[in-house]
Amino acid sequence: MTRVKGLSRREFLTRAAIGGLALATGAIDGSFLLSNRVAAAGLTAGRDIQPLWQASSRKNKIVVVSDLHFGIDDGFAETVHNKELFVEFLQKLQRTTDVRELVIAGDFLDEWFLPLDYGPVNDLQKFFFQVARNNQIVIDALNNVMHAGIKLVYVIGNHDMNMDAGILGRLLPGIIEIHDAKGLGRYITGDRGEIVIEHCHRYDPYSAPDRVSNRELCKSDATMYPPGYFYARMGASWVMEHKPKIKKNYPVLKKVPDSTNTDQMGAYVYAKILERLFNKITEKSSFEDKIFTLNTCGFHGSYSLKDMYPVEQSDGTISAPVLFRNFQRSWEERQEMNDVWVKIPFLEAGAGAVSPKYFYSCAGKQYLDRKDASYDVVVFGHTHVPDFQQNGKKFYVNAGTWIDNNSDYPPATRTFVVVETGAVDNAVLYEYREDGSLNDLSLQVGSALP
Repeated sequence: MTRVKGLSRREFLTRAAIGGLALATGAIDGSFLLSNRVAAAGLTAGRDIQPLWQASSRKNKIVVVSDLHFGIDDGFAETVHNKELFVEFLQKLQRTTDVRELVIAGDFLDEWFLPLDYGPVNDLQKFFFQVARNNQIVIDALNNVMHAGIKLVYVIGNHDMNMDAGILGRLLPGIIEIHDAKGLGRYITGDRGEIVIEHCHRYDPYSAPDRVSNRELCKSDATMYPPGYFYARMGASWVMEHKPKIKKNYPVLKKVPDSTNTDQMGAYVYAKILERLFNKITEKSSFEDKIFTLNTCGFHGSYSLKDMYPVEQSDGTISAPVLFRNFQRSWEERQEMNDVWVKIPFLEAGAGAVSPKYFYSCAGKQYLDRKDASYDVVVFGHTHVPDFQQNGKKFYVNAGTWIDNNSDYPPATRTFVVVETGAVDNAVLYEYREDGSLNDLSLQVGSALP
């Protein structure tokens, strides 16, 4: 594949530092920005479907997309405008003859981004089939990708962690579903087994499957939902309410635990993360309102934000009163259940998971820096922040997202990764522009990570 010609990484970083730039990218031209959510119907009509690039003679390209977030209702789904563009991308992919595999690295069919007044969902598997029906043009295009001889692989994400194995097989006969621990998948591919692809939510305490924290409350270990599920539900309502800025009077922890008390420092970190989050996502409900009504995943009842908000208890410890009590204490067991190869202390994971840099470090610890195995390329998703890091012959790439409005990284959406496998691997990070052209982001991201 011919790379878009650009500066060397050193030249780019030097110019960025001299110019005071946070990000040097030709994509900041406003072409992808929308004043509001406009459906893309007709956007690609009549456009010529050509290969994504001039193919080489060897079928050695692995294309990775992540965080597509197709929803059950286009009235609130995160990917509506970009749906037609994704279908066009898939049509071009079919004609690109050196593509061996297409890997969807999680958050394909979205179960989490639902307004609080939606539901409760009573049958998760029926729910996922309904999401697929709402996005039938995507399902059809993916079937056509397989008919063109491209291997289609799905690696599970957190927003679809409750989708049973086999559902996609009924929708997309021939797809390969990757599962290891429940709600998780790690895909190892390439000519030498040198490429690892996963969503990476297993390293995020707020998004990793949680069958521990609420086990006693629900009298079941089927409680897969982590705190992130509840954040997403509130966030969806906040967006539907046009993001009101409402002054909240939530409890505030003023006393910092002794630094030697790692348990309570972990509880404090978790509490402060929630404090910042819920003072940003200020949807209209009150602290005591029973806004979360659930009938799935082990939960059968209604809960309030107060039920999950960590405060100082009567014994002086910090904990939520009902949901995710002593949340920091479940992390070690959760990592074991979630097949984390190199365990990460809660203080590091709890504080780090809000930053894309943390996941780059996880890629190193879990794969790239290992002495007992040779992994040369790691591709993650989950953060919605595209990233590209190269160290010699090793690569870490985050595939970003295809949601319409990427608030986590406004300069770019519709991003994807191409890995060329061989004796020596190569990786490229691209943006699929609205005009159907590709923008090489490989030298434009990474150094500007927040």
